[in-house]
Amino acid sequence: MADGYDVASAFLAATDADWQRHIRAVGPCLHQPHPARDPYESLVRAIAYQQLHAKAGDAILGRLVGLFPGQTFPRPEQILAADVERLRACGFSASKIATIQGIAQATLDGVVPDYPTARAMDDKTLIARLTSLRGVGRWTVEMLLIYSLERMDILPADDFGVREGYRRLKGLEIQPTRKEMIEIGRAWSPYRTVAVWYLWRVGRG
Repeated sequence: MADGYDVASAFLAATDADWQRHIRAVGPCLHQPHPARDPYESLVRAIAYQQLHAKAGDAILGRLVGLFPGQTFPRPEQILAADVERLRACGFSASKIATIQGIAQATLDGVVPDYPTARAMDDKTLIARLTSLRGVGRWTVEMLLIYSLERMDILPADDFGVREGYRRLKGLEIQPTRKEMIEIGRAWSPYRTVAVWYLWRVGRG
């Protein structure tokens, strides 16, 4: 995949001088997906990180996994059987607990597909299917597409870091709206995932 990232970086650098300068400063794309992580786990992880800084999300997930010794991640049956107070003690809000329990039940019901099934589904179909679940928004599914399914052309236009990164990249006074971001991002296809990786790094360091 590294070669693919190099091609994508070169494509984006050719977009304009701002992109060229930024990509030269950041260097090669080091996007690190988690291939073969099943949709259930990816969704639960994404919910943990919603509206939180990465370190806070890491801590919550660490405590969740710690409830189930000897396992890399709890299975849906365990999430459903877990005491709500123990889940709350991990740092999950009542709303997030309801959401991850809903994801767990939907996994057992077959609504949340297994990894091979998800791989075979197109982006639009998977987004429509999973956003039907309580508390699962488009951004959450887009993180699944980017990190678990390794899709190369995903643009989470609602993501603050993406919009703020573009604002800084272009020296704008205000962030583009979601609609504007979608239009702007068309020029980065078929490598919008790599563009997102670079936008998340604008202004760092």
